[in-house]
Amino acid sequence: MSSMWVLDTAAPSADARISYGSLPYQFGDLRLPAGPGPHPVVLVIHGGFWRAKYDLEHAGHLCADLTGRGFATWSLEYRRVGHDGGGFPGTLEDVALGADFLRTLARSHPLDLSRVVALGHSAGGHLAMWLAARHRLPPGGPLHPEDPLRLRGVISLAGVVDLERAFAHRLGDGIVETFLGGPPASVPERYRTASPTALQPLGLPQVLVHGTEDDTVPVSMSEAFCARGVEWGDPVRCVTLPGAGHFEVIDPRSREWPLVVEAVRSCM
Repeated sequence: MSSMWVLDTAAPSADARISYGSLPYQFGDLRLPAGPGPHPVVLVIHGGFWRAKYDLEHAGHLCADLTGRGFATWSLEYRRVGHDGGGFPGTLEDVALGADFLRTLARSHPLDLSRVVALGHSAGGHLAMWLAARHRLPPGGPLHPEDPLRLRGVISLAGVVDLERAFAHRLGDGIVETFLGGPPASVPERYRTASPTALQPLGLPQVLVHGTEDDTVPVSMSEAFCARGVEWGDPVRCVTLPGAGHFEVIDPRSREWPLVVEAVRSCM
């Protein structure tokens, strides 16, 4: 069975849709497991090559599965290319704001902020890895965080973790140039600021899960990121999935899904 069903089938409803900012796309879906908690949290960031036409709805399937396994999930929506303020830096500002908003949510919900793992798919994998790396941004920059929420670990599912390489290979029909406002030669600082590869080592556990038959984002991107991280001495590992494409990693019915769950547990 194709994993594309996750894009076309309505997901189970969230427990609550909550705004983390004042703008239209600054909200997230919160799901809580049974029991009193406090619950470990998976911060979920959907993919779609940062484009406005792809939203968080399809990520509800994996969120519901993880919540059924005892994890609270906080699935972020954010401004994307095609929205007012989407792209660089607005998209990054939104996911940072949404992540740090977990501190506010924890005042009224049983969340364990000492066990927060970020997980993202495709472009969301880029954003999850960037969240894990943002403490590496130089002070004084527009996206340097004053007091970022500390993550326990990060999982990239077929993530676009190297933006210069993604530009060179014209992934997503050249969307990286639109997302960052130009090619690397014109806006090099934006690539250095936004690309997880440029911010290595991250200094926290990282698991990159990627199908060997992914024709949307090549598995070699994750493999190269992991090899570079190992050279830095970073706690990073790559889980390659023989025969899997781009969407099996977000399909809770797929044979690959248990390996994603294991990656989450390993980072907690």
